[in-house]
Amino acid sequence: MIHKSSEISSKAKISKNVKIGPFCYVGPDVILEEDVELISNVHIEGNTKIGRGTRIFPFASIGTQPQDLKFKGEKNSLEIGEKNIIREYVTINPGTSGGGSITSIGNNCLFMISSHIAHDCKIGNSVIIANNVPLGGHVTIEDSVVIGGNSAVQQFTRIGRLAMIGGMTGVLKDVIPFGLSIGNRNYLQGLNLIGLRRQKYNNQKIIGLDKAYKDIFSSTNLHENLAKINGEYKDNELVSEVIKFIEKDKKRPICSPQN
Repeated sequence: MIHKSSEISSKAKISKNVKIGPFCYVGPDVILEEDVELISNVHIEGNTKIGRGTRIFPFASIGTQPQDLKFKGEKNSLEIGEKNIIREYVTINPGTSGGGSITSIGNNCLFMISSHIAHDCKIGNSVIIANNVPLGGHVTIEDSVVIGGNSAVQQFTRIGRLAMIGGMTGVLKDVIPFGLSIGNRNYLQGLNLIGLRRQKYNNQKIIGLDKAYKDIFSSTNLHENLAKINGEYKDNELVSEVIKFIEKDKKRPICSPQN
């Protein structure tokens, strides 16, 4: 069903059961998969693919040119997965040659009002980004992350799986998986224990992770701390995930506790 007031390019690929409400624009290189719904006043352009069952609310702008002065019109793309909810005034930009030329979003995510996903971001599955949250370019958000309202994430930052960012946090440092981060300039307040329990992780695994957290951040020298615990938590996949995240190549420092 396509409302007569909407402008849909004849070259766009529109799958079955797509609903396009009034005053929408869909460009020639756009792909809308089955059961996508554009409620009204939605603008989609560029080499953009939107997965099955995704709903986009009024005044969202999807696939428009990256906000990067280095962008010179090179070929790029935006891929949005299945069953996402993209609320009012959300903006999502495609990639640039400096970041692999693609912005990608997984499945079952919620982007609340006025959030912004910049060029070359990589967003996992089941991510929740609250109102008025901008992500800078090249940001990586792993699965099941929650970012509270009015926070901001600096370019090239990574946020690990199942981490939680409190509202009004300035994220300038990488946040470990399962971390709870807050602050005007972010620091670690602890672990996202509620999130871990909701995911039904074994209590012994969580207790081990909590102990490892204290060991990892026992001093400011993280690599020395990691060397001291080498092998101690080899049977705890939660700890292993945190260690791999810290040891991975990165652009930003690792967010640590204040004290």
